[in-house]
Amino acid sequence: MATLWNSLQSQFLQQDFQEELSRWNRKRLAPNFPDELTAARFEADRRMQRLEHGFIEELRREVADEATEAPTDPDGFIEWFEELRNSGPGQQDRLFPWLADQASINDIRWFLGQEAAGEAGFDDLVAMTQVKLPDKAKLELARNYWDEMGRGNVRGMHGPMLGQLVDILGLDIRIERTVWESLALANAMTAMASSRFFAWHSVGALGVIELTAPARSAHTACALRRIGLTASQRRYFDLHAVLDIKHSRDWNDEAIKPLVAEDSRRAKAIAEGALIRLRCGERCFARYRAHFGLA
Repeated sequence: MATLWNSLQSQFLQQDFQEELSRWNRKRLAPNFPDELTAARFEADRRMQRLEHGFIEELRREVADEATEAPTDPDGFIEWFEELRNSGPGQQDRLFPWLADQASINDIRWFLGQEAAGEAGFDDLVAMTQVKLPDKAKLELARNYWDEMGRGNVRGMHGPMLGQLVDILGLDIRIERTVWESLALANAMTAMASSRFFAWHSVGALGVIELTAPARSAHTACALRRIGLTASQRRYFDLHAVLDIKHSRDWNDEAIKPLVAEDSRRAKAIAEGALIRLRCGERCFARYRAHFGLA
């Protein structure tokens, strides 16, 4: 109920705004030519940057109290962070066992369409986040990125694997057909990764994806297996159900822990980023359940 009330009171947690922000992100991050850099484009970008900042600050306020509970010593912080897998916002949501065991093929297609439309591109988010990070963390993000890129093999790239699933199931991933909660998740991730003022937040947000994705991916893979998809067709989710366990361990040990050890102020920012990502996911799961009549 609190989440619904917050969305009703917010100018940012709304369909129109999230669609506008999604279209702006798609346009501004696409490779382009100098001729497109007009005075009008500068003004539009300045307006959207102010709104994006307001959006992220609202999400930060929502998790601020909880983030202050995170320890600032490296070992204590990692213990707190890893507990998010069990008790963080949106964890153990009943949506995923239902998808695995009961959802119809049309239910699964709708769910995957929302998830794919709200996918900001983990590889690109990692690439933007790693800019100017300390060496040890930068190397871990580089290893993670290399896995996302199929270790140099186009058939192993994670993004195209998801794209293949979109094509196989004929998913509708148009922005205007995507619920604002899913758009907000992608927009929050993009905002944190693309701004150096939120770089530590992005480290936390990406790290908590690796931490919490395996169980959800396993349930989704079960759903795809149940409706008859082959191992190669469901490979994206089968892979993340296993690989992200290692990714999470390495991210925590080689990126988060040394970053906090070097500067304890980063703990709060990393915690805020993780909690923002989980809160956005929690909103998605609640909206999906409502769509399926499970709320």
